[in-house]
Amino acid sequence: MACASLPTVYTARRSRFCGESLGLPAMLLRGGKSGVRCGLETKVSDMSVNAPKGLFPPEPELYRGPKLKVAIIGAGLAGMSTAVELLDQGHEVDIYESRSFIGGKVGSFIDKRGNHIEMGLHVFFGCYNNLFRLMKKVGADQNLLVKDHVHTFVNKGGEIGELDFRFPIGAPIHGVRAFLTTNQLQTYDKARNAFALATSPIVKALIDPEGAMKDIRGLDSISFSEWFLSKGGTRLSIQRMWDPVAYALGFIDCDNISARCMLTVFGFFATKTEASLLRMLKGSPDNFLSGPIQKYIISKGGRFHLRWGCRDIYFDKSIDGETYVTGLALSKATSKQTVQADAYVAACDVPGIKKLLPLKWRQWEAFDNIYKLVGVPVITVQLRYNGWVTELQDVEKSRQLRKVAGLDNLLYTPDADFSCFADLALTSPEDYYIEGQGSLIQAVLTPGDPYMPFPNEEIIDRVQKQVLSLFPSSQGLQVIWSSVVKIGQSLYREGPGMDPFRPDQRTPVKNFFLAGSYTKQDYIDSMEGATLSGRQAAAYICNSGEELAAIRKMLAAYEAPSIPKSTNTVDELTMV
Repeated sequence: MACASLPTVYTARRSRFCGESLGLPAMLLRGGKSGVRCGLETKVSDMSVNAPKGLFPPEPELYRGPKLKVAIIGAGLAGMSTAVELLDQGHEVDIYESRSFIGGKVGSFIDKRGNHIEMGLHVFFGCYNNLFRLMKKVGADQNLLVKDHVHTFVNKGGEIGELDFRFPIGAPIHGVRAFLTTNQLQTYDKARNAFALATSPIVKALIDPEGAMKDIRGLDSISFSEWFLSKGGTRLSIQRMWDPVAYALGFIDCDNISARCMLTVFGFFATKTEASLLRMLKGSPDNFLSGPIQKYIISKGGRFHLRWGCRDIYFDKSIDGETYVTGLALSKATSKQTVQADAYVAACDVPGIKKLLPLKWRQWEAFDNIYKLVGVPVITVQLRYNGWVTELQDVEKSRQLRKVAGLDNLLYTPDADFSCFADLALTSPEDYYIEGQGSLIQAVLTPGDPYMPFPNEEIIDRVQKQVLSLFPSSQGLQVIWSSVVKIGQSLYREGPGMDPFRPDQRTPVKNFFLAGSYTKQDYIDSMEGATLSGRQAAAYICNSGEELAAIRKMLAAYEAPSIPKSTNTVDELTMV
């Protein structure tokens, strides 16, 4: 996001295996159930049926109020989601981003050698209804590759465990079967695991989704481990299965993540057949996610102003005693300008919004609560090999570079410091498969605290050794390129008792709004949460159209003295 602390970047079963006898072009053209599927099937769009209404806002009615000028700080997913909704309703939108690229935590860029560098590993659950809606709207609905409906665990020594949701009968039967037949847990642990889940609010979600969501919200004050163990679940189940999942969802383990966070997702898995089905982008986010959204925004008249950071929010009290934003102080290198609008949206992450908010605004509880939220450090490592690391069944195939080979899916592990990883050359081949080269392992170190002080060479060495411990058959393969991306504070730490501190998108300052996955919405801090927050922020702005227009006229007549004269107000419109 625009206001975030910038990341430090350093570059330096058989059906689940790809390329049995196929080169990449043939693999991509392969059809049928076992082939690569693109896009979003119609059945995915029915997630809102018999589901909590807060997660699926109705389509907005046509806006008939005055046209508003809206300034958005941050060109991440939340900011762009807000922009799309507002532009579709006929408003004027400008997005200001301090970085040289868009996308925020889902952004990517190309280094000097032509390698795509990502801010993190991006996986799309089947319950990402709001994000899929946005992708369809901007024409990016064919940019996802559907993976086998299996959650794969890679254990030390190359042993594979699975949660296999492939079953002719859908939810909840397919989920029950997956948990009862998984080889990732022993029989006793599976039985205790099943009992714990059977006594959870997710069962209630089958008949009363609103009531179940209310019950799940009520469990925010305890950790998932505390809840799970109290229901008869075992510690081994947590260690071998649920910790890797928790790390993948919220970057912290089950002892530290709120039960609300985990059960919100499990509620979908239990009640929606394809909620647990995973998709990944065809290639880099810049080309296949943020790029198409940017093009749509520009086609609708929206404007991106890159490298323009917000250094101050001007505000004043009017004669009615209310506080209003009167302008934004922006800077780009030595250039400065002041921007005024009818409505202002801060689409930042947690560290970014803390830096941006005026200290005087902490008099309001809604703003002061934000300072109780803390982000989780995350490190994303990319390792390019001269062979296929995840090919476990045929050593010869792992050494040749004519045909792709290995595991084409998101991979979890309980036996490494990275909780989830993938071979992007297989999962997202458009940008990450390179002829004559092998696997591109992208691994996420969560939480990244222990690794943050280490030099990139040591991080790469440690991750490489742990990859080898998971895939002994990769012994002898060499890393030919690598990168490390450090983000000091990524997702907010969704620990027990933190949900009440998440702010609403509407704030005590009537012409100032928030967007971001950390803000109040019924999903977790994620791509889906960011998209949903943008929809909610835009809805608040449209519902306040008449009032916002009146405030702008009042402020224009008042000519608040807190706004200084701009210096060098020529704004260069910059595109990625």
